[in-house]
Formats: sequence, C-alpha cells, structure tokens
Amino acid sequence: MRLLFAGTPEVAVPALDALLESDHEVIAVLTRPDARSGRGRTLHPSPVAVRAAEHGIETLKYAKPRDPQFLQRLRELAPDACPVVAYGGLLPKEALDIPRFGWINLHFSVLPAWRGAAPVQHSIWHGDDVTGASTFLIEEGLDTGPVFGTLTATIEAHDTAGDLLTRLADAGAGLLLATMDGIEAGRLAPLPQPNDGVTMAPKIDVDDARVDFTQPAMRVDRQIRACTPAPGAWTTFREQRLKLLSVVPDESEQAPKELAPRAISVGKRHVWIGTATQPVRLSQVQAQGKKQMNAADWARGIRLESGEQVQ
Repeated sequence: MRLLFAGTPEVAVPALDALLESDHEVIAVLTRPDARSGRGRTLHPSPVAVRAAEHGIETLKYAKPRDPQFLQRLRELAPDACPVVAYGGLLPKEALDIPRFGWINLHFSVLPAWRGAAPVQHSIWHGDDVTGASTFLIEEGLDTGPVFGTLTATIEAHDTAGDLLTRLADAGAGLLLATMDGIEAGRLAPLPQPNDGVTMAPKIDVDDARVDFTQPAMRVDRQIRACTPAPGAWTTFREQRLKLLSVVPDESEQAPKELAPRAISVGKRHVWIGTATQPVRLSQVQAQGKKQMNAADWARGIRLESGEQVQ
C-alpha cells in the first residue's frame, strides 16, 4: 500500500523503520514543525523528520493538519492508508476521510484502557501489572475508534515510563506492520471497543510531577517512575527544585524505622525521605542547575543533615 506516516518523537521511529523495510511504500511523512531545544534554543527537526530525511522522503510539517495546503497535498498524494504513532495533533474529519483505508493509530495501551496523551505514564502511576499496545481506526472521538489488534506487556517493578515506552515502541512496530498487512490482504477488520473498562490518561504536566511524600512509599515510587524521563519528578529542598530520578521503598535494616513524611535521614552511603509508610531511599538526583548524580554524593556535597525536610 501507499502510506503516509504521521509521527513525531523518538518512540515513533521504530514503526517508521518497520514500514520502510516492508513491502509497503512510504510516500510521505507528516510530523510536527521543528521545535526549539537545548541551551541555545535552536530549532531542531523531530526524530521522525530526521529519519525521513535520511531516506529522502517528502516531509510535511504543518502546525495544524486542518491547514488547506496540507489537505490539498494529502489529496494529491492519495495514500491508501495513514499509519500514526504519537503524531501530537488532532486530525480533522476532512483529513480522516481522504485515505481509503483511513488513519490507523498505534496507541500504547490495551484499549479502552488509558485513552489519551499519556497511557504509559498512567499505567505505571496507577500500579497496573500489565499494559500493551493497540492499533485502531482513528475517528473524531479521543481514541474511541474500533480496534484492529492488540499486544500485551508486563510492567516490571523498576520500569520507568521511558523504559516501558521503549519496549512498547519496538513491539508495537511489529503490531502496526501486521495491521497494515492485514488491511491490505482484506483479512482484518476492526472491532468496536467495549463500553466497560474505559479509563482516561490526560497529559501529565510539571505540576503533576511534584512528588507527594505524604502518600505511601509504593505510590511515591510509582509517581517518580511514571514521570521519568518526562516531565521529570521533583520536590523542593532549601527553596530550590530537586529532580528525583529514582527511589527505592526501603524496609532493610539500614533504613530508619520511623521517619515522618518529607523528613530526611542521612546515612554513610544512603539518603532516605519519609513517606506515609516506610521511607524511600534516594538513588539518583539532580539539583537545580547541576548534573545528575548519586544521592549520597549530592548529600555530602551540600552537607545535608538528618532532620531537614523536602517541601
């Protein structure tokens, strides 16, 4: 089939690679416009745009996919189908109606669970044991379209959102390719999502990522893992932001037996923060304006004392 691929971040690249290596023809790529990043705030193309350029594929970078110029170019390209992975823009009905097989999205949850922008983060934060990926036909509702296929994956005890998303992106690339093959062969038709089991996964912003140490240790751990690497879990210490990259709920003999929520305890090799249950042991931290480092090294560097608190 002639395909227009829509995607933006690094997690979309494995699916694009799978399609480029298949018998299908990727005739163009739709991605978000170049964005500013880095200390110099210079413009950089998306990872999908970079991969498309490496293969000499036409790349469309419209801020809004309802732009008349984009819609006209889409009609001219006349793709059979448009596979989508983390594109990041809402597609108008006029665009949805152009490819004869529609727009097929690879979504990183087993629908109807975790519809929305942050399914992987919410699955970790809420303590799910299993998640997965789904391919579905995009319609005007938010991730409500009928499903072509699914896969499942176990959430490991120490998975961050970044870890899990990387695995799902690799496995999901195969699912998306199998879906395109099935559609072309006429042996695959989407099934409506069930009405039961619908959960929503709205975008997690920086304010949401502020760690609440009045919660039980396991929930603190899940929050930090869900917000790693983005938007990045954090707390405030000595009136400055402190980024927390990982913690371990600690019931070992070394851990303090009683530690109030937010209170800090410093040992020779470890740093703990109290929660509503057992303490959590800090692993990697990043102070404001500093590089990531081991928590014990950070504590020694600032002469951290037991009894201080995070806010």
